[in-house]
Amino acid sequence: MVRVNAPRKRPEELRSHQWYGTEGLRSFSHRARTRQLGYLPEEHLGKPVIAILNTWSDINPCHVHLRDRAQAVKRGVWQAGGFPLEFPVATLSETFQKPTPMLYRNLLAMETEELLRSYPVDGAVLMGGCDKSTPALLMGAASVDLPAVFVPAGPMLPGHWRGEVLGSGTDMWKYWDDRRAGLIGDCEMAELESGLARSPGHCMTMGTASTLTAAAEALGVTVPGASSIPAVDSGHERMAARAGMRIVDLVHRGLRLSRLLTRDAFEDAVTTVLGLGGSTNAVIHLIAMAGRAGVRLTLDDFDRIARTVPVLANVRPGGRTHLMEDFHFAGGLPGFLSRIPDLLHLDRPTVCHDTYREQLAGARVHDDDVIRTRDHPVAAEGGVAVLRGNLCPDGAVIKHIAAEPRLLRHTGPAVVFDDYRTMQRTIDDPALGITADSVLVLRNAGPRGGPGMPEYGMLPIPGHLLKQGVRDMVRISDARMSGTSYGACVLHIAPESYVGGPLALVRTGDPVTLDVAARSLRLDVDDEELARRRAEWTPPPVRSRRGYGALYDQEITQADTGCDFEFLARPGEVPDPYAG
Repeated sequence: MVRVNAPRKRPEELRSHQWYGTEGLRSFSHRARTRQLGYLPEEHLGKPVIAILNTWSDINPCHVHLRDRAQAVKRGVWQAGGFPLEFPVATLSETFQKPTPMLYRNLLAMETEELLRSYPVDGAVLMGGCDKSTPALLMGAASVDLPAVFVPAGPMLPGHWRGEVLGSGTDMWKYWDDRRAGLIGDCEMAELESGLARSPGHCMTMGTASTLTAAAEALGVTVPGASSIPAVDSGHERMAARAGMRIVDLVHRGLRLSRLLTRDAFEDAVTTVLGLGGSTNAVIHLIAMAGRAGVRLTLDDFDRIARTVPVLANVRPGGRTHLMEDFHFAGGLPGFLSRIPDLLHLDRPTVCHDTYREQLAGARVHDDDVIRTRDHPVAAEGGVAVLRGNLCPDGAVIKHIAAEPRLLRHTGPAVVFDDYRTMQRTIDDPALGITADSVLVLRNAGPRGGPGMPEYGMLPIPGHLLKQGVRDMVRISDARMSGTSYGACVLHIAPESYVGGPLALVRTGDPVTLDVAARSLRLDVDDEELARRRAEWTPPPVRSRRGYGALYDQEITQADTGCDFEFLARPGEVPDPYAG
């Protein structure tokens, strides 16, 4: 059962008491300044102070409704006897922020950590959902280790165009290729602009946002079913209010994030992501989140678990048919997890229940086509495969269920692009001699090379091939790919080319072999020739000599270890500030 009536902490047991409850000058000042804010002593003294970290902004369509949802969270906190304070934090808008919000994920994680540590906070509600905001908020909160609840932003409504139901991102890529192939024109594209994204909320496909919020729910840090509630559904506001109520109870119970973010929880999150056919981006983010919680999660864990879990979510782009609203009303994540209980660790706690077993009690699936049965899966194995070989000694990933099966074992000549801008400018040049068998190679797009490892990995197919009906090719890079994307794209090659990884040695015409069944990616060039090329390679010049870019360049780790900052990922205690 949910324990909603935990013994209440005495005022002097609260962390915020250091700021408000002592007899010194500082506490007098803190109380006086709180009166300046317009609060009565009865409203906050002796009550749990709850920080609401809100990533709302006017330029983040995924989060534009979170200003209103914060009011629902506050309502829940007040109902439960807490004192809510809303804090604006960095918004990471996947749509607008360049070169990529991944460059700033660790900045939001730092802001989250230091804000929660430096203010009179007893617990936190974390409000996010757009791709990088979920891991950033949880990474920072895990490093402080206070009680916390995550409120997902929720998916937007399905898109519509000329009788078709559209998935944001996924159909954007599809119809953009149709335009380049001459199949549709400007009038159709203008209509698509107005029909693709119809409401607040993150992408309604099983892209990175839906994947990561599902992972948060699997970790046990949301209220049950929260991750799939459509952003504009009234149930989303009720979920936010419930999260506000829950955090007050968690503070009184002393249930810190470290009790939830265990090895078992992260293995269940990996199982969830793979069974959903989720985004490859989740690999990097879960590794980083686990590291902040003191759990060593590796690419090998993903590959091991992938071989045991079927893909049951028939949600685009890994599935072929449905979107997140369908998934929600088919049972959401509780329904999905009710079909794989033997693959989960069910005796661990969540923010709402003493065990995950209790949380899933009564969960049901209401549509077997949206959430498949295990004897009728979308795919027999998890949707992401980890590759090794002389091109990626520290690993690479491919979302193989979103690729054309004929390409999962393929050998072809490399066509190499040294940077994304050059690729954009020349990809349609017939002089490159690109055929359907070619392997498109993009380098200098990794964590340091991007910088920030942008979502460049779904390299465009040359226009002349699109006109011939080609819709997929083998593409390899040290970049990432949007979770809404699809195709035979090998990503996250580590170490990246910018730091001298083997990808830096590939030349146009070299044969490259991809074999997903064998988990292999190889450059078919002899070791002696590769050694000669390595001797000739020179590191690129330093890009940023000051500011955040310089810090990023100095501290960022590679994709296989989560792209965290080394000084943030290392173990060690940080003391609470002295508030007196």
